[in-house]
Amino acid sequence: MISHAKHALLIKLPRITSRLGNVSPNLSWAKALPLPQFQPFSKLRKASSPLTARFMGSLSALKEPLDYPIARRDDSVVDDYHGVKVADPYRWLEDPDAEEVKDFVQKQVILTESVLEKCEAKDKLRDKITKLFDHPRYDVPFKRGNKYFYFHNTGLQAQNVLYVQDSLEGEAKVLLDPNSLSEDGTVSLSTLSVSEDAKYLAYGLSSSGSDWITIKVMRVEDKAAEPDTLSWVKFTSISWTHDNKGFFYSRYPAPKEGENIDAGTETDSNLNQELCYHFLGTDQSEDILCWRDPENPKHFVGGGVTDDGKYLLLYISESCEPVNKLYYCDMSSLPEGLEGFRKKNGMLPFIKLIDRFDAKYEAIANDDTVFTFLTNKDAPKYKLVRVDMKEPSNWTDVIPEAEKDVLESAYAVNVDKMIVSYLSDVKYALQVRDLKTGSLLHQLPIDIGSVYGISTRREDSVAFIGFTSFLTPGIVYQCNIGTEVPEMKIFREISVPGFDRSEYEVTQVFVPSKDGTKIPMFIVGRKNINLDGSHPCLLYGYGGFNISLTPTFSVSRIILTRHLGAFFCIANIRGGGEYGEEWHKAGSLSKKQNCFDDFISAAEYLISSGYTQPKKLCIEGGSNGGLLIGACVNQRPDLFGCALAHVGVMDMLRFHKFTVGHAWTSDYGCSDKEEEFNWLIKYSPLHNVRRPWEQHPDRSLQYPPTMLLTADHDDRVVPLHSLKLLATMQYVLCASVEKSPQTNPIIGRIECKAGHGAGRPTQKMIDEAADRYGFMAKMLGASWIE
Repeated sequence: MISHAKHALLIKLPRITSRLGNVSPNLSWAKALPLPQFQPFSKLRKASSPLTARFMGSLSALKEPLDYPIARRDDSVVDDYHGVKVADPYRWLEDPDAEEVKDFVQKQVILTESVLEKCEAKDKLRDKITKLFDHPRYDVPFKRGNKYFYFHNTGLQAQNVLYVQDSLEGEAKVLLDPNSLSEDGTVSLSTLSVSEDAKYLAYGLSSSGSDWITIKVMRVEDKAAEPDTLSWVKFTSISWTHDNKGFFYSRYPAPKEGENIDAGTETDSNLNQELCYHFLGTDQSEDILCWRDPENPKHFVGGGVTDDGKYLLLYISESCEPVNKLYYCDMSSLPEGLEGFRKKNGMLPFIKLIDRFDAKYEAIANDDTVFTFLTNKDAPKYKLVRVDMKEPSNWTDVIPEAEKDVLESAYAVNVDKMIVSYLSDVKYALQVRDLKTGSLLHQLPIDIGSVYGISTRREDSVAFIGFTSFLTPGIVYQCNIGTEVPEMKIFREISVPGFDRSEYEVTQVFVPSKDGTKIPMFIVGRKNINLDGSHPCLLYGYGGFNISLTPTFSVSRIILTRHLGAFFCIANIRGGGEYGEEWHKAGSLSKKQNCFDDFISAAEYLISSGYTQPKKLCIEGGSNGGLLIGACVNQRPDLFGCALAHVGVMDMLRFHKFTVGHAWTSDYGCSDKEEEFNWLIKYSPLHNVRRPWEQHPDRSLQYPPTMLLTADHDDRVVPLHSLKLLATMQYVLCASVEKSPQTNPIIGRIECKAGHGAGRPTQKMIDEAADRYGFMAKMLGASWIE
């Protein structure tokens, strides 16, 4: 999958940042927990049926039960939530630096390795995935000054390489190769910005997948490194002023003296983010503090310079909710420019255009004081609006909200045009419209699939559009808007040797959920397969934070369909953004159970329609989707034959206390409030592990084989979530019961020198895919097909 903000759960970064995912087809499995919703002005924006006993998914795939390591239970840790006592015996697992925690992790690693050794398909999968993944991949190029920049991977390079060329036909030269920055490929490029004159590249490096980055600067012409180094940076864009003297970025205060931490393993909350301006060639201590708000330490701030270079837009968000405040500063009116603020301590004089958190506002274009915004204000499926800053109370619609389709994005191009992208029943549609009137000029022809990147500037007549689908590894289109009828031609097409799309078919079905709501689901498999219930099946879901799962190409999943005869399915459950903000809200807060009901209904459909049966059905999700898997396994252990939960949010009573978890209360609620505690305690995976054989004494039930995946440098969804759930499941289901009926393995795969997903080196992705799908194949009893 192409996952631009891998594992969303957290904060939707400015789109120049989020577009630096793995180039085109990749092995990533999940959307990340999003990041807060600020979108600095950027020239690159994105993108029930009853089951009989013979179908129960609980036959042990291993010949003998596992000998689980004993984890200490501290029964003295009991919290009082509004009069309800809740034990937390594994609270000690929250300290990543404790020797006891490291020992626990090491024992779990050994246990998991012992299980994976028995998974015969693992090595075959690694070999096949490696061979199919070894093909050249390209991202969408973008233009700065008179130069073009793009990412390229020859096939198995750990990280994608940034190239530059003087023209589209000119020689491409390596500008920045992250693979040269570490021996094991764990230093990755997480954000970048090229100055307007294309003389300088500012770029952010992440180590071991952490959200923390260090910003450095190089000269484009000769690749010479500038002395600039900016630290304690996280959740940021980089936005240059048009005089090319420096850039805006967001940072956090440095730790107090004496606090020596391994950035990425700490769990402290991220508070007091600041917007700063850095002058090239100066020390970070001399940076201008443009904005901070100590009265609101949990706010996220981001800054972006408008296309005309005149205004700085300040985006402020408080959570992952798609709402933000919007302030602006007319930099042309500063008497001494930004230079004047080097001599005084005051912050920049911002004017507050939107000073409440009631909707999302993302700037698309401006003509002096007249701005066009993408917004969900009174428009859950989004619309385009216009306002003159001189008359801030007078807003007009440019493109009204559509009845059914979701307006995903808009990009100004060719001076007076724009390319707009809609999501229609989870499939993308592209249009060219008039920027001033919003009137439709042309439909752009694209196949059924996903637009994963659009790169253009308002002054340019040409746009580059990245496209992918389940059976299309990747196409970059070059679209000329300057002609009477837009010309779409293939600029680059990614070819995967040995992959023949004609062997596969994609079906979209609409499954009724528990309350009757129709849930879209894509089903991918080989053609002409008999639907007799005998096939392995992988069902994937996310369902949160307004994030949509759209068709994307995945090497590892194609391997599963080819060599395991499996179906691969994506359920577009509520909580996502597939049908706009109402769909999102229908799966959040007090309605979170809808997500699990939707996913369970999708699983039951696959069984009743003959695609698979419970013991052949594996479910998978990551981040917020890891929570989905944890909750569904607790609620319906009989329905699944295997479960893979990546970096999940598993402790719903304490998630808000760690790193950026406080931003997720917009989707989940918070246990500090009694009403919201009562929602959370009902489905929190950590607090709902029950012995199914005690709940249903008349049935031979147990939990399906389960693998919880996490990483030591995940500072988005910290590892304690998976570690506490792992210890709880192993104790409640196995260690605490003599001759336990739970013979299916409950294991954890804990990656070292890795984070929430972004920036993971190619080899680590391949190894993880082989491990988890090798485990799946063994647990489902899937036969290998050459």
